[in-house]
Amino acid sequence: MSEAEPAPASASEAAAAAILDALNTTDSNGTEVLNATAKFVATPEGTALAYGSLVFMALLPIFFGALRSVDCSKSKNAADMPETITSRDAARFPIIASCTLFGLYLFFKVFSQEYINLLLSVYFFVLGVLALSHTMSPLISRIFPDSFPNKQFQLLFTQGSGESKEEIVNYEFDNKNLICLVVSSVVGVWYLLKKHWIANNLFGLAFALNGVELLHLNNVSTGCILLGGLFVYDVFWVFGTNVMVTVAKSFEAPIKLVFPQDLLEKGLQANNFAMLGLGDIVIPGIFIALLLRFDVSLKKNSRTYFYSSFLAYIFGLGLTIFVMHTFKHAQPALLYLVPACIGFPVIVALIKGELTEMFRYEETPPEEEEAKDEGSESQKKDQ
Repeated sequence: MSEAEPAPASASEAAAAAILDALNTTDSNGTEVLNATAKFVATPEGTALAYGSLVFMALLPIFFGALRSVDCSKSKNAADMPETITSRDAARFPIIASCTLFGLYLFFKVFSQEYINLLLSVYFFVLGVLALSHTMSPLISRIFPDSFPNKQFQLLFTQGSGESKEEIVNYEFDNKNLICLVVSSVVGVWYLLKKHWIANNLFGLAFALNGVELLHLNNVSTGCILLGGLFVYDVFWVFGTNVMVTVAKSFEAPIKLVFPQDLLEKGLQANNFAMLGLGDIVIPGIFIALLLRFDVSLKKNSRTYFYSSFLAYIFGLGLTIFVMHTFKHAQPALLYLVPACIGFPVIVALIKGELTEMFRYEETPPEEEEAKDEGSESQKKDQ
């Protein structure tokens, strides 16, 4: 989470890991403005509105992404199947993130920032359109009545012929999906041309919600490994070097949520932003979503672990803001979020006597469950 310099088109913050994990720094209030002779000092009202809005926006993808992850874990549709993160993946993730971050740092030092950001803008335009379309799909399905003429389509690419024919792309969609794609494309063009902060946030929220929904940890131990590794990663790159800050000031992509601190003075044309990186949302968010699925597995009509971790996230994010304004120094948000999001549910589990059960909980990927079902059915037929 951070406050950043106003920029002509995008108040850029960044991070490293190819997807969502590296935007975790927080800059102090009153950062020097580019091409200006004086520091911008946010009013108390503007600061409160900006950070309150960022906290609210951060909670939306975590809450709804976690709810959607429960249905996603049961889906047999290939397009909606989650990507399962194992303990091995979790252990390697901070290393991959560090290499990506340092690689971006070298790229910005060697090559022109303008051309790199142009390529990134096009790349994230495509990803953003697809992510926003997927996010909107359930809403559009509810808006249109059942009588709406909804034709089915299939996009199929194959390679070879005869018995050697192999599917490369097999995507099924309908009229409602096309409507989502058109609306998302309009937002994408708006972002590409104007880099407006509202368009940035629409893409950012879509990325975050899709991440929480589709990235699944296979157990609580894996979640602790992932959060613990990124805790060290975040602290090292923020306090130990200037690499993350340098990349953050150079990187232009909708992989952060922003809200202007001068909105009350300048309206929608405001350009001095407080920021929250998507890594500070998705990384704790996938752990919170796992605890919701654990709650569901207990079949007690209770969401104790989900709500305790959700409240822990609010506490950790609030503590990050407090420390940042107290010490006026960049802060790695995961330094506060990780202990809170792991500690609160563990304490609850100890009180309820379910700690062993929580750490024994294991999720099976949908494709493995389907293979097991097919195997058991074939055994029954053989018998």
